[in-house]
Amino acid sequence: MPANKKLLMLPGDGIGPEVMNQVRRVIDWMDKTRHVSFDVAEDLVGGCAYDAHGTSLTDTTLADAMGVDAVLLGAVGGPKWDNVERDLRPEAGLLKLRKEMDLFANLRPATVFPALAEASSLKTELVSGLDMLIIRELTGGVYFGTPRGIEDIGDGQKRAIDTQVYTTAEIDRVCRAAFDLARKRQSRVTSVEKANVMETGVLWREVATAAHADGYDDIELNHMYADNCAMQLVREPKQFDVIVTDNLFGDVLSDCAAMLTGSLGMLPSASLGAADESGRRKAMYEPVHGTAPDIAGEDKANPLAMIMSYAMCLRYSFDMGDDADMVEQAVETVLGSGLRTGDIMQPGMTEVSCQAMGEAVTAELDKLAG
Repeated sequence: MPANKKLLMLPGDGIGPEVMNQVRRVIDWMDKTRHVSFDVAEDLVGGCAYDAHGTSLTDTTLADAMGVDAVLLGAVGGPKWDNVERDLRPEAGLLKLRKEMDLFANLRPATVFPALAEASSLKTELVSGLDMLIIRELTGGVYFGTPRGIEDIGDGQKRAIDTQVYTTAEIDRVCRAAFDLARKRQSRVTSVEKANVMETGVLWREVATAAHADGYDDIELNHMYADNCAMQLVREPKQFDVIVTDNLFGDVLSDCAAMLTGSLGMLPSASLGAADESGRRKAMYEPVHGTAPDIAGEDKANPLAMIMSYAMCLRYSFDMGDDADMVEQAVETVLGSGLRTGDIMQPGMTEVSCQAMGEAVTAELDKLAG
């Protein structure tokens, strides 16, 4: 593999730098042991970028993100920046990255490792063996629609406006991405919206049905309202294979699915753009968890979601499926050995630090490679 595969690391705020350091550990291991090299650059995004530059994402950082093969992002935000203007807040930098890179498909797997089945808030039999994938449309919908804002309407009253808007093309491409990914899984897709009360839901169901009819007869497609989907996730989660939904519902449902696995600290994600003529996709990989400012700097964070986000990077950006499998197997074996960070701690297990968990993963990689 050429050494010019380029990664941009954006650790961000809170525990972001701590978990990213453990990914660096894995990358260094791959360089030394597997002779797989990456050109790795690092920059600021989020609150730390605002503190340094007065904006949560500089034009230079955005240009660098557009030029690399993949971006690894930690987490952004925290109460320190709650009073910053909305368009300069840490989250604005993340949203701009997603929008400018046109990362329209957000992949959030929810997989329950056998060692963590009892850590779920649901009964073990409901989640044991769970392996589902939520695909969230990421660049449209209510988070980007206009008009939006808060206005005075007199008599001491205000009115807030957010606009939910989708086009045929935006829906079509994310649904086709879901069908393509389902072919590598159990070939079942559940399209989720609120067609009973929302016009965007009506269009979503219409376009999803049309896309399915255009070359995806081998895929089973079902439609479900978002509120029912939320209920079914906690009632019978293993009924799902791939869920595809809009930006808002995907945000909510993927966090709901996260807790089925026992901890937000365990879930990776990938955000992918459209393939260019060479087949290359812009891509960003990040854990689902937030910045956890209450434990930032204390070496208590769970780095496994960040490490598994890197595994997704190997799989989707570099077609290194065997290496991705090895990283994921190392994580599963370490968990099976009883090591836990505080967020997934269970009786009888051994609590370890963020750094120790990273060290344990690379030690297991040594065994797998040997």
